[in-house]
Amino acid sequence: MASIRRTLSPYQDRQYQNGGTPFSASSTSPKHSKCSSPFPAFVAFANRVRRLIGGLFFQRYPSRSKPHHSWRKAFFYRCFLFFFLGFLLGLSPFGHDHHHHHSENVIPRHDFNFEIKPPQSNRIDDPTVHEVSLGARLRAERFDFVPRKQLIVITPTYNRALQAYFLNRLSHVLRLVPPPLLWIVVEMNTASYETADILRKTGVMYRHLVCAENSTDVKDRGVYQRNTALEHIQRHRLDGVVYFADDDNVYSLDLFHSLRDISRFGTWPVAMLAQSKNKAILEGPVCNGSQVIGWHTNDKSKRLRRFHVDMSGFAFNSTILWDPKRWRRLTSVPIRQLDTVKEGFQETTFIEQVVEDESQMEGTPPGCSRIMNWHLHLEGRHFVYPRGWLLQKNLDIVLPI
Repeated sequence: MASIRRTLSPYQDRQYQNGGTPFSASSTSPKHSKCSSPFPAFVAFANRVRRLIGGLFFQRYPSRSKPHHSWRKAFFYRCFLFFFLGFLLGLSPFGHDHHHHHSENVIPRHDFNFEIKPPQSNRIDDPTVHEVSLGARLRAERFDFVPRKQLIVITPTYNRALQAYFLNRLSHVLRLVPPPLLWIVVEMNTASYETADILRKTGVMYRHLVCAENSTDVKDRGVYQRNTALEHIQRHRLDGVVYFADDDNVYSLDLFHSLRDISRFGTWPVAMLAQSKNKAILEGPVCNGSQVIGWHTNDKSKRLRRFHVDMSGFAFNSTILWDPKRWRRLTSVPIRQLDTVKEGFQETTFIEQVVEDESQMEGTPPGCSRIMNWHLHLEGRHFVYPRGWLLQKNLDIVLPI
């Protein structure tokens, strides 16, 4: 006959003389413990801890007398112990050692990030990247970035037949100029909707100003419009190179590139179409390199004007307007164009406030041998244009297709 043998620990239900278990702390002789330790309170606390640990980890099977209560009690003690250990670990600092705070192998809490730093021995002293290989061999060269000077272009305008054409033509040139560039457009009395609509569509950074001067007492509206822009630059302390660009002139892109080379005052020759429209006149400096040594002019004004320059033939540093100490100006009177002088003398009277003589001027480009803008008198004074540039009805003559 087959026999079934139950495998149990021989020490599971074995009773000792003192009523304890093999791992019970009470099996120790009280006499011996009393004589061996001078701290009975500490010994009692150690026996309780030892009994608790022994009951949690070594009591694998519940007792026969109270199996359900003993199992629940052991499970509760184990959960409580693990919770207490987790609580202590949560209070302990993570990744920080007060004793080795200055050690290289310890990461402080404020420097904890996900950046992978190479070891000290593999660091490269030269920051220049000589060769980069990403499937192809490329050559990376080191360069120094120099910020560009801001160009401040001042354009006076007014309502007329070809205004939209002139503004759009100038805006196409300014759009090709590398930034930063600020286009200041000035109108008389009120800002028209048509001009504002054109400026919004140009894609150029601009400021639309209004000259509030009474137009009935104005001899030359362009003088007051330019003075409004100069006052705006002085009040807001705009830093850059100021250039007067009338909307009816023709400009090359090279002109705006050369403006950024001006440190104080720069000038260049301008080609002008005579009033008779049958010949061209050259007006501007004669240069030896970048030094101004003479002037191109006509016979009528060569004895009266100090500087023979067109309004679109010079540019200057904007800090001259609001920082007189830097340029050692003797007076702090604002620099403005004069309306009291005769027509054609606004340029020379204005330049006399900016520089003293030709030694403070810069000829651009070197040698002043290139014509970079044209002053053409092609204004149609008797042309009419529809309001808002929209045709409400057909013209008088319609050609059939």
